[in-house]
Amino acid sequence: MKITGFTAWLVEAEPGPKFIWRNGLPGSHGDIPRGSMPRKAVIRMETDSGIVGAIEIGRGDAVVDLVRRRYSGFIGENPLLTERMWNLMWEIDRVEEVHMRSLGLLDQLCWDVKSQAAKMPIYQMLGGNDPKVPAYASTVTWPTLGEYERYIKMSRDLGFKAFKLHAWGDVKRDIELSTKLREWVGPDADLMFDGSAGWDYVDSLEVGLALQDLGFLWYEEPMREFYLGAYAKLCEKLTIPVLAAETSDGVHWNMASWIENRALDMTRVSTFYKGGFTGSMKIAHMADSFGMRAQVHGMGRENAQLCAAIANNDYYEQLVMDEAQIKGLDKLGPLAITDGYLNVTDEPGLGYSFDFDELDRKALTKVSVTEKIE
Repeated sequence: MKITGFTAWLVEAEPGPKFIWRNGLPGSHGDIPRGSMPRKAVIRMETDSGIVGAIEIGRGDAVVDLVRRRYSGFIGENPLLTERMWNLMWEIDRVEEVHMRSLGLLDQLCWDVKSQAAKMPIYQMLGGNDPKVPAYASTVTWPTLGEYERYIKMSRDLGFKAFKLHAWGDVKRDIELSTKLREWVGPDADLMFDGSAGWDYVDSLEVGLALQDLGFLWYEEPMREFYLGAYAKLCEKLTIPVLAAETSDGVHWNMASWIENRALDMTRVSTFYKGGFTGSMKIAHMADSFGMRAQVHGMGRENAQLCAAIANNDYYEQLVMDEAQIKGLDKLGPLAITDGYLNVTDEPGLGYSFDFDELDRKALTKVSVTEKIE
């Protein structure tokens, strides 16, 4: 099988529910200029077998430009050789410093095609563990304690048995909120806390000590992920597992440095930050060899397949935003949450279904790459 071309469309997208993150971080609509809509890219990869791979991604302007300038080099390659394709993209990264969210796009297109050709779901081809994956309710940041209580209890009543806080970034208030969360959901629920890299070492330690007393399952990204020494010192002082290396570049090579320096207790994997399926599996297997869990970060079709593929992941992450969105979680098709579980589809491929003629009509920009440039 050979790749014969790529097409990329830049189109406007629906902005989705409006919400905020912790103090100091822009909210969900913070990158949308007034009077405009967010933009996404849709990429199609064509092959000489007639099988087509397709994917969509936000921040579309840069993605379309990457396809225009660099994807011609992959024409004529065999997309079934996913390890080779991953390494070819890694070579491009050396000169491009490809954005983390774009590094794994080619890999995911190849796995989409490979899965369709094999007539097997991606998660089984990656190894396969269990398509029934427990989900945790991952909060946005609500302004008041009362809103947290309302939406967390609503999620609990819909079957969630695990909950993660994105809080305010205020040490005392966040400890109070974490204490309340344990009261609201009881002693048996798994609880997590995401610091969204908001603190220094001193504040991170104070919050971590409180969370471990409350029996939280993990403590996620309390500091920016640059100085591993601070993370190593934090891991040494705490008994609660520290989950880190979520946004650090370098895929498995970088993760090896974190593990070597004892700067985390659990690793992060995701198709969008860790080089697609291939990069994520490299990390998951390496973590497993150290007796570590590799927790899947984020939602979506791709990460759902990853959750079902590996044994050392605990949950699928499901954001909960407002009442309408929470009550509609059981109506999300292949990503529906029912009684606290995601049942990952056994259909081959990623399962995106695009009307390409409609994309042609609505595209702000369209790029077609059909010739290899040496």
